[in-house]
Amino acid sequence: MAKRKRLAPAAIADQDTGGDALETKAFPGWAGTRRPPIADISGDAAAQSALEEVSGELHRARTEGRMITSLPLNEIDDAHLVRDRSHVDAEEMQVLLDSLRSRGQQTAIEVVALAEGHYGLISGWRRLMALRQLLEQTQEPRFATVKALIRNPQSAPDAYRAMVEENEIRADLSFYERARIAVQAAAQGVYPDPQTAVQALFEAARPPKRSKILSFTTLVSALDAHLKFPAAIPEKLGLPLAAALQSDKGFRRRLTEALRRAAPETAAAERAVLERILRGEDQPRRAKSSPAEQIAPGVQIRVASGRVSLSGKAVDDMLVEDLRQWLLARKKKGNN
Repeated sequence: MAKRKRLAPAAIADQDTGGDALETKAFPGWAGTRRPPIADISGDAAAQSALEEVSGELHRARTEGRMITSLPLNEIDDAHLVRDRSHVDAEEMQVLLDSLRSRGQQTAIEVVALAEGHYGLISGWRRLMALRQLLEQTQEPRFATVKALIRNPQSAPDAYRAMVEENEIRADLSFYERARIAVQAAAQGVYPDPQTAVQALFEAARPPKRSKILSFTTLVSALDAHLKFPAAIPEKLGLPLAAALQSDKGFRRRLTEALRRAAPETAAAERAVLERILRGEDQPRRAKSSPAEQIAPGVQIRVASGRVSLSGKAVDDMLVEDLRQWLLARKKKGNN
């Protein structure tokens, strides 16, 4: 029986490839030998598959808002949603500016992709404003971009809820500011009315808190165009103001007129005007009257400043005529 001839690795490669020799790193002892093209094809396919998997995961992470992206400031539309911040405290903004200047941006803003190369701001308005201010002041390239998470809200209500939830965690919003975003969202047609907006946007809040926010929507609807410092209105003033606006039809007119005349330049001055009108100090004071006194059977007399009134069962036409004749006689006597 003839012995089989054992082929060397190089011979195997030559038989399979027709002399197309490729070095292999997988087996160092085979250096300088050839391997089948199918190995290269398989390797390329595996690499391509891995690349596609990584690319797909990066795309999903980006679209699902799990990957932080650096975006140019001028591509962010900060007016995409009506903001719930009606003012920015100067001291708080300075703290944020100092932090960004020394440590850079630590927390990403949230945006939604709009047209090609443009994004609508969902949350992070103060961070965006601070970066723009720093870029204007310093012209440093590091302030020309903002770190952002690109969200993909399914609807406008989802976008508004995302903004509210982020601010509920990070920002100390007043009741007025919370109510204002509900009123504005309803005005934009995102919700049918402010009550529905409050219920949806602050679903996680306890019922008493939602009730207070809803009361403040009355203030926003009536006074937003007339107030300069609405975020400074505390709960203990805002709730009775809302109640007065609902119960007294003329209260809004008196408030707006008082604010126009006073033209307050500080939050304290504006609050003083609101408190004064709430106490009714703009109304004419009624003259103090003395207690009713019975001066005859069935006749009571009440005396106020410049006014005398008679009441009782015995106050009839005859008594009125007698009183009139007495007054005429007294007048005639005084003329003489």
